[in-house]
Amino acid sequence: MIKNLDHVNIVVSNLKTAKEFFLALGFRLIKQGELEGNWISSIVQLESVKAIYAQLSLKNSRTNIELIQYYWPKPSATRHKEQANQIGIRHLAFEVDDIEKEVDDLKEKGFILFSNIEVYPETGKKLVYFYGPDEIIIEMAQYE
Repeated sequence: MIKNLDHVNIVVSNLKTAKEFFLALGFRLIKQGELEGNWISSIVQLESVKAIYAQLSLKNSRTNIELIQYYWPKPSATRHKEQANQIGIRHLAFEVDDIEKEVDDLKEKGFILFSNIEVYPETGKKLVYFYGPDEIIIEMAQYE
């Protein structure tokens, strides 16, 4: 039986940039390092893996975000803008206490939001979307 969501893995093109993005959102660095050897190649079913990673967490969360940049094998050079209706993981959602303050802070830090704060009529939940590194869609939500 599943006990807990341990982490979400996100493959990024630039670990330093992605790590700085999540640190600016209030995450803290748990650990980072290199990945290579038979064990990683076997688990991901890719030959001769060489990668670097960073694991980040929010203060009171048991779930971590794991960012990974592959040096080998190189990711596909073909990139498509991620859209919310594409199959697979589309966005990460984070709960906040004061969405208006968070949006102001994001704008002050230079983040570009692609939606205004909207209210989900059935629940009163306020939410907003913006892009993170490698066009990862991020949602911030405030529950009423």
